[in-house]
Amino acid sequence: MGPPAARARVERTAPPASPEARREMEARLAEARAAYRRNPRDADAAIWLGRRTAYLGRFREAVDIYTRGLRQHPRDARFLRHRGHRLITLRRFREAAADLSRAARLVRGQPDEVEPDGIPNERNTPTSTLQSNIWYHLGLAHYLLGDFPSALRAYRECLKVSRNPDMLVATSHWLYMTLRRAGRDREAARVLDRITPEMDIIENRDYHRLLMLYKGETTPEALLAETERAGSALGNTTVGYGVGNWHLYHGRRAGAAALFRRVTSSPQWTSFGYIAAEADLKRM
Repeated sequence: MGPPAARARVERTAPPASPEARREMEARLAEARAAYRRNPRDADAAIWLGRRTAYLGRFREAVDIYTRGLRQHPRDARFLRHRGHRLITLRRFREAAADLSRAARLVRGQPDEVEPDGIPNERNTPTSTLQSNIWYHLGLAHYLLGDFPSALRAYRECLKVSRNPDMLVATSHWLYMTLRRAGRDREAARVLDRITPEMDIIENRDYHRLLMLYKGETTPEALLAETERAGSALGNTTVGYGVGNWHLYHGRRAGAAALFRRVTSSPQWTSFGYIAAEADLKRM
């Protein structure tokens, strides 16, 4: 669990969103609630109710929805996958790891399935699957706990089911950082072999740019300036954390801590970069 200030923020404040986006999310939640009331034993209806609830920052309520759904559908890994994600948001990392480990066991040997987007990207093309999301979030939960050997195993499994450029760069980013944290620099360098400038990225452009930094194709100063000009608060959080790690790998602990503090001063407290920076500062 994170520090008291972080817990209070998780409980009180919804993620930043424009009034138009919030109205759209409220409307989608109302539709999901109506579908659930019509058929409360339908697994899909329960999943979407939980997802739409979480998008509005009501994470504890979403966890409760997934818990009820899991009682009715104990072998449906989706409930564990989504509950694990939101337990990470709530800084309950050990519980998240337990949920996601159970989900991984349930889907082992099963065919994978595309996971539909709740908030579609610009091409309306989902980029992740149930299994890639299970392994991705499991790796993250272990990473946040500082258990890099377990995170490494999860991200290697995730790489096996990262079958498009977006998932490849997202998984490769966290895998690279995990290997560097574990002191396995040569293995980390090999992760970058599959990363090229011309990759067709839909969503995870910040991860792609960070990987290009790790390859030596840009500088941390240039990347931070480019991200600042783009004006994306989420991008600043993601890139800020990655560049902070770059400083850490190069023995610049003070520079890393300064960037981690900058990341955690933003309102993007649900982003993985923010959560990771928060966890690192606590350990530092």
